[in-house]
Amino acid sequence: MRLRLNDFRSYPAFDARFEGRIVAIAGPNGVGKTNLLEAISLLGPGRGLRGARASEIGRRPPGGTALPWVAWGAFDGPDGPAEIGTGTTAEAGDAAARRKYTLDGEPAKSQAELARRAGAVWLTPQMDRLFQDGASGRRRFLDRLVWALEPGHAREVAAHDTAMSGRNRLLAEGRRDAAWLAALEDAMARHAVAAVAARRALAGRLNALLAAGTATGAFPAARIELVCPIAAALEAAPALAVEDRLRAELAAGRGRDAAAGGAQAGAHRTDMTLVHLPKGQPAELCSTGEQKALLVSTVLAHAALIGAARGFAPLLLLDEVAAHLDQGRREALYAALAGLPAQVFLTGTEPDIFAPLQGIAETFRATPEGLQGP
Repeated sequence: MRLRLNDFRSYPAFDARFEGRIVAIAGPNGVGKTNLLEAISLLGPGRGLRGARASEIGRRPPGGTALPWVAWGAFDGPDGPAEIGTGTTAEAGDAAARRKYTLDGEPAKSQAELARRAGAVWLTPQMDRLFQDGASGRRRFLDRLVWALEPGHAREVAAHDTAMSGRNRLLAEGRRDAAWLAALEDAMARHAVAAVAARRALAGRLNALLAAGTATGAFPAARIELVCPIAAALEAAPALAVEDRLRAELAAGRGRDAAAGGAQAGAHRTDMTLVHLPKGQPAELCSTGEQKALLVSTVLAHAALIGAARGFAPLLLLDEVAAHLDQGRREALYAALAGLPAQVFLTGTEPDIFAPLQGIAETFRATPEGLQGP
């Protein structure tokens, strides 16, 4: 892929081509390695690997405010070459700056359109707390996996959240327009069931691959478990019946939701965990190292699944992952990555950690002046 940046985080300007199937970037902390991965992550649906607001991303000159920024990437995707750009055009320092997207030089029509052309899945040090923190982070992780298999999932989640926001606003304002609320609840129910059904389908297909262990090598077999009333309902009833039930629950819960300040039912209530199959133990009860291994196992199996289903896999962005694995698992990771139909970006503080990839990976040294190498 080719990546170009303007006033993005620490980069006034950046332009580089990454030709290798595996790209390894080594350098000390603070020189912008994670910023490059974040830029790549922003070329698909969502707010990227840091979850940052658009107004937080622009480079800040000494004593100045955040500047408008641009990230642009060119890839070979399932439908041929694609060029995706994103960034802000607001004045410097505008806290209300909003991102815009372009696809092949034209305004992108939707997040789903972006998901069809490119996507990324990532593991970062911050995700070491994925199973201790709130459900929203785990749900975002799951949805990124789903987008790669079902690009329309981005549209379903966005439509659900839009309808939910409208309903929350009406209830907060004390406006009990029954017809308007019913229309919003109908949209919430339809899109919630579609979104959760896609999550269930991805989990089922991924679990079959994870249990077989053929794509994960030395990493532990895992199972995704959804903690979600809608998912449980879909196991016992057809989708239309679950929609009707959710629609009725939302209508009956207007008073409760007004008091709570938000909907207590919907696609936004989905949670997930991973189960360490050899131990029969949920991830939240495993050690930090075991949790990392379960996440690595999941993204490896996911890349293999998407590669088989769509002929390509999302970009894998692995920030400081290898440094936290023992030597055996590190070598197993490198071997698995070499066989994936995906471009992989690895970062680390020490070049030596990537020594086993000599002759396989394209390597760069990150410095305050930019990337050196390969």
